Amino acid sequence: MRNNSFFCAKKRCSPAFKACPAHPHSFRKGGSNTGNLADTLMEELNCETVFTLPVLGGISESVVVTWIIMAVLVLLSIILVRNLKVENPGRVQLALEAGIGWAQDFFEGIIGKENRRYVPYLITVLLYLAFANTIAPLFGFKPPTKDLNVTAGLAIMSMCLIEYSGIYKNGLKHWVKHFASPVPVVAPIMVLEIVIRPLSLCMRLFGNMLAGFVVMELLKIVIPLIVPIPVSFYFDIFDGLLQAYVFVFLTGLFMNEEME
Repeated sequence: MRNNSFFCAKKRCSPAFKACPAHPHSFRKGGSNTGNLADTLMEELNCETVFTLPVLGGISESVVVTWIIMAVLVLLSIILVRNLKVENPGRVQLALEAGIGWAQDFFEGIIGKENRRYVPYLITVLLYLAFANTIAPLFGFKPPTKDLNVTAGLAIMSMCLIEYSGIYKNGLKHWVKHFASPVPVVAPIMVLEIVIRPLSLCMRLFGNMLAGFVVMELLKIVIPLIVPIPVSFYFDIFDGLLQAYVFVFLTGLFMNEEME
């Protein structure tokens, strides 16, 4: 007699089945497809503990994948900047200079050339999000941006940089006084804006990544063959790169508003 728990391990219950013998709870109102989609969504939102360290405690999957992305970016940075030439540069160097030049011009167009000191941070976040949002279809890892803790951390860092840029340019006294401008009665709204900005950045990135996953799962249930392939290219790659662009664009835009 077969052991149903063995043949129905985690993530192996196919949405095409009406029910799984090892999981009788899959019989739900509205069909088993809806139930399996809900289970898959909960699995996607669940941040599993990969290993435990004595001091840090449990390390989640999103943290481990972030470490991998950091290591890859550092290694690529070391490799790509070796043997740079002033005369007769190679194709790789020319492509790298073109990409960095485009990013610098783009961000300087938003925050101004006088604030170019913030451009390296914005480029770094852009590269990290580009890798994080597209790592699932390319390498099979779970995107860390599907973890609300990761998007919240990025949003808090951006909030700190936004407020710091305003204080650095205009001074602490002017920064405090602008909360009561033009009239003191708007001070609570101005203070609330500090919380709304990172919350908007956090939930927009997290919500779009999660929405793309839900749409792809629904398409796999309804049209399981050819159609999901080009759609997967859009949601897994193009939309991931688009969300990385939107995140850093809004961060730069908020910085410009704060400095003004």
